[in-house]
Amino acid sequence: MPGSGVAMNVVTVLAGTAVGLLFGRLISERFRQISFSAIGMAVIIIGASMSIGGLGDLGKTHLGDYAALVLVGSLVIGSLIGEGLRIEYWLERFGHKLQQIASSMPFLAPGKAAEPGEKGHTLVEGFVTASLLFCVGAMTILGSVQDGLGDPSLLYLKALLDGIAAMALATTLGAGVGLSVLPIIVIQGGIVLGAGALQPYFTLAVIAAIRAVGGALILAIGLDLSGIKRLPIGNMLPSIVIAVLAAGLLG
Repeated sequence: MPGSGVAMNVVTVLAGTAVGLLFGRLISERFRQISFSAIGMAVIIIGASMSIGGLGDLGKTHLGDYAALVLVGSLVIGSLIGEGLRIEYWLERFGHKLQQIASSMPFLAPGKAAEPGEKGHTLVEGFVTASLLFCVGAMTILGSVQDGLGDPSLLYLKALLDGIAAMALATTLGAGVGLSVLPIIVIQGGIVLGAGALQPYFTLAVIAAIRAVGGALILAIGLDLSGIKRLPIGNMLPSIVIAVLAAGLLG
């Protein structure tokens, strides 16, 4: 049934978050911090592998040697658009609204209450980081298209991976990770509804471009999680749309 993959994804993220919150209460801050760094390193490797693989596949299409230009151009133009729209600001503002609603629910954060801006403990940090991680990438888009066409298998796999990631993230980022189901429902559900119209446009070049740019953004998330460098990843999200348009028109 169309949409079953999205539903499974929501369930696994919520379940993973619940398990992570439980374990987050049982381990000390020192162990949460080291696990936070380890998660960041894993995300960097996953993002780099995805981006390099996508770039290689893009180079095998009609774009050939211009594949790198699609990656660079998409990231630059998309980031400028996102900066102009202030996507990161609105994501964080929405997260702060959620945090205000949850302020009377102390069970929503693992361990001690967080001070504003404290790394890894605010509802906003968990919501924004998990939302970007779970909603950026080729598997999100392609899996949702297939789900809309009656084949949820790819989203089932994504659901399993996201559930595991949610469990790990929630030990340090708290209940905000679970709130990432809201953009999952909106983004993946929207793609499921429009799957029939979108399918013909998913050529090899488009899929490769999504992997290349989406992987780069996931790598940036890993840099943030590891404490290496904080990038305005939310403002870079339009890069995926630019990559799809560029690959569709040129590839």
